[in-house]
Amino acid sequence: MNKGELIKKLQDIEWEDFEVKEAKSEIPKNSWESISAFANTNGGWLIFGVRKEGKKYSIRGVKTPEKIEQDFTTVLRNKSKFNSVIKVKSKKYKFEDKTILAFYIPLSENKPVFYNNPKNTFIRSGSGDQRATQEEVNSMFRDSAFGTKDKETTEFKLKDLDNETLERFRNYLRNLDPSNPYNELSQEKIFEKLRVTINKEVSIAGLLMFGTEDSISKIFPNFMIDYLEIHGTSYADAPERYTYRMPLQKNLFNYFFSLSERLHTKIDIPFKLKGFFRDENQPQVLAIREAIVNLLAHSDYFSTMKPRIRVFLDRIEFMNPGSLPVPVEVLRKQELTFPRNPILIKLFRVLKLAENAGYGFDKMFNGWKSYYKTEPIVEDGTTFYKISFPLKVKFDGNASEKYPEKYSEKYPETNKTQLRIIYLMSRNPKITGEELANELRLSLEGIKKNIKQLKQKSIIKRIGPDKGGSWIVKN
Repeated sequence: MNKGELIKKLQDIEWEDFEVKEAKSEIPKNSWESISAFANTNGGWLIFGVRKEGKKYSIRGVKTPEKIEQDFTTVLRNKSKFNSVIKVKSKKYKFEDKTILAFYIPLSENKPVFYNNPKNTFIRSGSGDQRATQEEVNSMFRDSAFGTKDKETTEFKLKDLDNETLERFRNYLRNLDPSNPYNELSQEKIFEKLRVTINKEVSIAGLLMFGTEDSISKIFPNFMIDYLEIHGTSYADAPERYTYRMPLQKNLFNYFFSLSERLHTKIDIPFKLKGFFRDENQPQVLAIREAIVNLLAHSDYFSTMKPRIRVFLDRIEFMNPGSLPVPVEVLRKQELTFPRNPILIKLFRVLKLAENAGYGFDKMFNGWKSYYKTEPIVEDGTTFYKISFPLKVKFDGNASEKYPEKYSEKYPETNKTQLRIIYLMSRNPKITGEELANELRLSLEGIKKNIKQLKQKSIIKRIGPDKGGSWIVKN
């Protein structure tokens, strides 16, 4: 951070990575909270010698900058105050005859970072420091064991797993890759090799992937992937809380195929040929498949939060318990392969359902953008991260011709204009007649005529008044 960047930050009070302290002649005690918060969140600058007065900053300067800098960096290096060594970057700025000290506190690889005791663990929220909850502290402790939890073993043996699922796995692999050496191994050897069992004891990963309802519930009493479909763009504008909830599945292997089958009906898959066969592996399909694997393989199953999927009319949300190991920009740029549950990701890779040991963000971003013309949105919190896939197609050129190919089979008694109307209403239940006319480049009278026919066929229904109401499309 140069002097110009510092001045710019001093003109804005909403920086999440920037905190000022007066620190005229000594290190302020409330600095420890900011250090903990920056180290546990995304890093940030701590500035000494500036006073915050309401929405303004005033430069006061530090009286003994050399001594304060020495005292401050010594405390952070020798672990006398904090549970972890914090390597800071120091800078000095001169404003006329006043000296300002700036310290960059990096994101720690050993979270939680706290001073004196774990109760003094802080996180950054907005432009302030906030004491972490017990669940957030516990989550950080689990994150410090990143990549090791699914290797832990249980009291179960191979016989305690669901035999039907084990056979489905083996049959899938035989059909996918008949020459794979794993196919020649016995039941015990293949699953020991894949670390489903370790020294004949079932690993956490093996239990989650292949366990029975009873065996999984003994370690994870509330095991589930929480999948809901909401007929609205939020809970508030939906006529009911949800229209579909996925029934409980035995294990992650079963969840993968159930989720894939359901979500493929929620995205557009235009008819395309690949050779003589329909192309079922289009980029947007692979993006959703990668998101499902990401959810199942990288979730923190020891969290009180459940892995969850929400299908709204304008987006699909995947929420993973447990934070990312580094910011998503770093994961994409450096192609880091640092999975939370390495055994789980390997099991998906063996079946060619995951391409590598990383998080698959490039495949998700590029695949989704290739069709929907917009990238997924990632929100990373202290105890979770969320990936949202926007569903609204950004039409261009021949916009009025677009609707999913499957609609022709679903609504055979309709014409092309009516199929386009159904499609747009399903994407935006609050769309108006004028908006439909503009989107489809038709007259308002033509739109009204087709809407009337769709109502008569009981394909669409209007809920509420003309202004402020919404459309419901028959599934």
